[in-house]
Amino acid sequence: MAAITASMVKELRERTGLGMMECKKALAAAGGDIEKAIDELRKSSGMKAAKKAGRTAAEGVVAAKVADDNSYGVMIEVNSETDFVTRDEGFLTFVNAVLEKAFAEKQTDAAALAADVEETRQALVQKVGENVNVRRVALVEAPVVGAYVHSNSRISVLVALSGAEGEVAKDVAMHVAAVNPQVVKPEDMPEEVVAREKEIFVAQARESGKPEEIIEKMISGRINKFLSESSLVNQPFVKDPDTKIGKLVKDAGAEVQSFARFEVGEGIEKEEVDFAAEVAAQVGAAS
Repeated sequence: MAAITASMVKELRERTGLGMMECKKALAAAGGDIEKAIDELRKSSGMKAAKKAGRTAAEGVVAAKVADDNSYGVMIEVNSETDFVTRDEGFLTFVNAVLEKAFAEKQTDAAALAADVEETRQALVQKVGENVNVRRVALVEAPVVGAYVHSNSRISVLVALSGAEGEVAKDVAMHVAAVNPQVVKPEDMPEEVVAREKEIFVAQARESGKPEEIIEKMISGRINKFLSESSLVNQPFVKDPDTKIGKLVKDAGAEVQSFARFEVGEGIEKEEVDFAAEVAAQVGAAS
């Protein structure tokens, strides 16, 4: 029997969309013959699920869970192709199972988490007829962790505080969900982001025709305003605009350490399907 190499497994994975272990097992059973392995996989339900693996899954839900003592929390994003599937009982049961596993293991590796539930995922794909993916997982540990999941399960936040009550952390998490700050403090903003904003402000200021010294002051003011508005601690609390988040947390005897925010589908390029062209192409191929 031919030795099963990593490149063989990689090729079979790329051609079928199935998991590494399943591809390795199929190759071993087929004596290292990739074409034979594919034929055998086509006879199994796994290959049916793989046919859906190439479809864009940009809908879905987020979910979060915090320990009873507020010492840590996890959140996940599980994607589907359509919003309709997110209301399926089987899909929601799968999401909850993934969340509980991530929580129990304090998981930070989405690929490892997905691999652990792959068999269940494939069974779900068979049932709902759509591609389903475990996309992301986040773990936050701190003296006090708070979580907030928006009612439509499309936005989830974990916030880490140095102290205070869990309810304060939850309030801050709700604010992050609503306002979407970029960083905790102004000094946390990446230099490349500041540079890009400054470049835009410079171009706008030059068009004003004002003297150079005035332009410098304009740019400095705009940068400071951008940093303040983008920083969590400087933002007015959504439930009490007269109080900034930094003061809210300080009055509770704590500081904001970090936050993590998931929004369903962010960063996924959705495929635009021209159904008329698709039907025309199929008719042409059939004729």
